[in-house]
Amino acid sequence: METGTAPAPPRRGLVAWTLVLTSAATFMAALDNLVVTTALPVIREDLGGGLAELEWIVNGYTLPFACLLLLGAALGDRLGRRRVFGLGVLLFTAASAAAALAGSTGALIAARAAQGAGAALLVPLSLTLIAAVVPPERRGAAFGVWGAVQGMAVASGPLIGGALTEHISWQWIFWLNVPLGVALYPLVRLRLAESRGAGARLDLPGTLLASAGLFGVVLSIVRGHEHGWTSGPVLAGFLLGGAALGAFVAWELRAPAPMLPMRFFRSRAFTAVNLSSLLMYAGMFGSIFLLTQFLQLIQGYSPTEAGLRMLPWTAMPMLVAPVAGILTDRIGGRPVVAWGLGLMAVGVGWLAVLADPAVSYVSQVPAFVLCGVGMALFFAPTGAMAMGAVPAEQQGIASGVNNALREVGGALGVAVLASVFASRGGYATPRAFTDGLVPALWVGVAALVAATAAILLTPRARRAPRPPAAGQDADRPAREPVPAGRV
Repeated sequence: METGTAPAPPRRGLVAWTLVLTSAATFMAALDNLVVTTALPVIREDLGGGLAELEWIVNGYTLPFACLLLLGAALGDRLGRRRVFGLGVLLFTAASAAAALAGSTGALIAARAAQGAGAALLVPLSLTLIAAVVPPERRGAAFGVWGAVQGMAVASGPLIGGALTEHISWQWIFWLNVPLGVALYPLVRLRLAESRGAGARLDLPGTLLASAGLFGVVLSIVRGHEHGWTSGPVLAGFLLGGAALGAFVAWELRAPAPMLPMRFFRSRAFTAVNLSSLLMYAGMFGSIFLLTQFLQLIQGYSPTEAGLRMLPWTAMPMLVAPVAGILTDRIGGRPVVAWGLGLMAVGVGWLAVLADPAVSYVSQVPAFVLCGVGMALFFAPTGAMAMGAVPAEQQGIASGVNNALREVGGALGVAVLASVFASRGGYATPRAFTDGLVPALWVGVAALVAATAAILLTPRARRAPRPPAAGQDADRPAREPVPAGRV
């Protein structure tokens, strides 16, 4: 622990503080993924700019977030996870204030990029900080609480953004983060325990290659719909980004202290969990992106009304994720995640069948509930599964990989489903909208089904040993169970 800070609270208090502070900080980051979407028409009227600028107000956050997650995890392992987590909170808070004060779309996009960089510092380290203080047999429940908060933030972004924009102003989407961040930073310094990766060294070539590769690939994903998937700039981004990622793999295979040990991917659990995360975010984020527009543009609801009508979906993670975490501790994450992905696929497929300009809201509610329950079942165990497949001292980078692939999946899903939507329909009439919406949702269903198949490839977890009975080797330290597939 760093000198000059207060001693850590007792163990039980330390766990509680860690859950509260990491969940609150990552709530801000997750919320800002979608909170701005319902405010874009008002921002355009206030600041000007065309469609491309409005898209970059969204993508300007996603791009640095996805590209710098591995760097954030590596810096935490090297410099101290609490320290880097706190720096992420400060950067995100300052960038939020800059976004609220922006007087042009260019300034707002720059502030959004700084927000994304701050989020990349704090998000991957939140799970590592939790894992460092929560006993292995209780991590499922702890990650369930964390997952509930993240699911609620992601899904309630359109509601919060719409309500603030409609009743106050769009600037309050960003001002909302400032008092929370200012309150969080001193508590992070005083109430979180410091930890580092054992013998961690900063792999500068690997970090630069990974960041450059992700930048090229994600940039082409978010520009594909705007410029065409076969246009020169988009193809160049894919080729150069892919080449940088290939060079990153080659370097990591021979680096003396690799940022991302390639042996991680020998683990079926690690590979399958990350693949399913990418596919789930692609299917679910792309579907949410179109469905929120369907409620507003086709069914005539205001941003606030549309957000309220999404509550059967958005409230489910808050209610179900803690229960899913407890189930994970008892039966393992594999069946919980598989059921969650299956329910999401059924829910999105149901909405595709119902999609029609005249469909009633009530008939959509059961599908929203299925999607929300499925999202909760997915969020709770996946972090624990990804980190449980690697040694404890390298869990920070495992969390960074999982979060980076989630962001890439979200960007990919929005781009691909929007492209399918545009090729089969459009915004001209309500019928044209649903003509494009239906095939796009079925692509989302296909991604969720593929994610279900991927998670079923993970090995069944071995049951953790029971703690010793009173008086029987009670002074012997408990051994952490080794999950199946650990490298």
